Amino acid sequence: MAVRKLGQIFVDLGFITDDQLQVLLEEQQQQPGALIGRIAEDMALITDDQLAQALAEQMSMKVVQLGETTLPPDVLDKMNETMAQMYRVVPVKFDGNRLTVATCDPQNLTVEDELRTFLGYDIEMVVATERDIRGLIERYYSSDHESVETLVRKLEEDEELFKAAKAFDKDGPFNLTDAEALADSVPVRKLLNMVMLLAIKDHASDIHFEPFEDEFRIRIKAEGVLYEMVPPPRHLAFAITTRIKVMANLDIAERRLPQDGRIELMIGGHPVDLRVSVLPTMFGESVVMRVLDRSVVSLSLNNVGMDERTLREFRKICERPNGIVLVTGPTGSGKTTTLYSALSELNHIEDKLITTEDPVEYDIDGIVQIPVDPEIQVTFASCLRAILRQDPDIILVGEIRDLETGEIAIQASLTGHLVFSTLHTNDAPSTITRMKDMGIPTFMITATVEAILAQRLVRRICTKCREETEPPLEMLSDLGIPPDQVGDRKFYKGKGCDKCNNTGYKGRVGLFELMIMNDELREMVMQNVTVDEMRKVAAKHGMIPLRDYGLKFVFEGVTTADEVVRETIVDG
Repeated sequence: MAVRKLGQIFVDLGFITDDQLQVLLEEQQQQPGALIGRIAEDMALITDDQLAQALAEQMSMKVVQLGETTLPPDVLDKMNETMAQMYRVVPVKFDGNRLTVATCDPQNLTVEDELRTFLGYDIEMVVATERDIRGLIERYYSSDHESVETLVRKLEEDEELFKAAKAFDKDGPFNLTDAEALADSVPVRKLLNMVMLLAIKDHASDIHFEPFEDEFRIRIKAEGVLYEMVPPPRHLAFAITTRIKVMANLDIAERRLPQDGRIELMIGGHPVDLRVSVLPTMFGESVVMRVLDRSVVSLSLNNVGMDERTLREFRKICERPNGIVLVTGPTGSGKTTTLYSALSELNHIEDKLITTEDPVEYDIDGIVQIPVDPEIQVTFASCLRAILRQDPDIILVGEIRDLETGEIAIQASLTGHLVFSTLHTNDAPSTITRMKDMGIPTFMITATVEAILAQRLVRRICTKCREETEPPLEMLSDLGIPPDQVGDRKFYKGKGCDKCNNTGYKGRVGLFELMIMNDELREMVMQNVTVDEMRKVAAKHGMIPLRDYGLKFVFEGVTTADEVVRETIVDG
């Protein structure tokens, strides 16, 4: 049945007149994307109580007056603060296995399913005003109500959970039903939900669960740096890893072999993929979750962070009809984002784009994407052979790992295809040496490679707590700047504040080194000259080395000298 329009419901309930509805609709046209209920409130045509009543009528839900409602502790315990704030909901009643949840946004139909997935209860949604929801969150979910620290403290004091968990301390056979019941217990589920939601909220890239002899460590990687959370009790290691394996559809009885899986979540209406890797260690299973939050990445070359000149030249390279374009750098340096951004710009209806990746990180409409699976012999090389029979114009090979993949990529470029790929090298010039070491003939490199883009990510100084600082002489030496040449240049650092979690950094920015192959460089490749000589000639032709690119950001107060030294090598 079609859902009635909210504006018409306002009229039917007698809140506004037909003329006022017409004014509302005209105002909404002037504000694309704005909700009609919000506009009506802003124009003082309706109250928030009337908006809640109309939304409940529209979605066939009950409306509740929360005002001075007292929420019982056992109901509050069903949902943590992070979840309440993220979804703008509060739990108001618990009966049997049914949790009644009040929302001020009943039109977001995914919330009910997401809460059911996270909490494991039957969910009944009711409607309340945004004012009441916000008031209850502030009253009951103060920052010290339940953090990871307080939850861990409760877990340490839970004797029943301790006895149940201790039964799985030893290796060997165990009762699967008991293991599933332990993993599905409320405290374990609550802790894992809180860790995952905090990581997603902080735009973390990875979550690490690491068992050691006397502790179970949880670390979150955000902006390229690992931060440790309060460790949960050691005896819960098995329960937490088993809960993750259940969510990722892995074999919980298998504790001796590595396993890979994925967890697909909807957080606030957008999809989040968690790639799960389980690895047996001396003291239990180590788990790493790679967080792929598609709402965080904006796939546009304009947002990658290149300066105007580098961006203009890179775009020209991407418009060539054939050849190989390589993006190099360590894991987590943003190579995939740069390549996806380039493909998004090249994604025209008249061209066929095919990628082979390990794994496919982001879905892009209009591009055929193939995941690599070595277990069934679907490798980069075998995929690439098959791709060439699919009449592609542009190809992305996730990584050139061996001679076979390199040779097929070269053949593809020689037969009129534009090929993008990645390599793990320190900078652009050393990529040539890496390809030679793989066994790729020199003449093939010179005939096909059009450009190499090396990149790194460095942390931005937090703008709220940025302050001037005096760089130590040792740091100037590492940067290759004699003290007498510092002059009036200023250096900055972040003091640490609430906005940046006292790290002094907030966000990241890219460093780029673009080496465009020309006749002189190709001749040098044929003559097997050293990387240092090639670097000097490339710089003469306009290549900005990574270190120099970083120094520009240091003097502009964007990042610190420490970050640039950590992420770049010294030119020879």
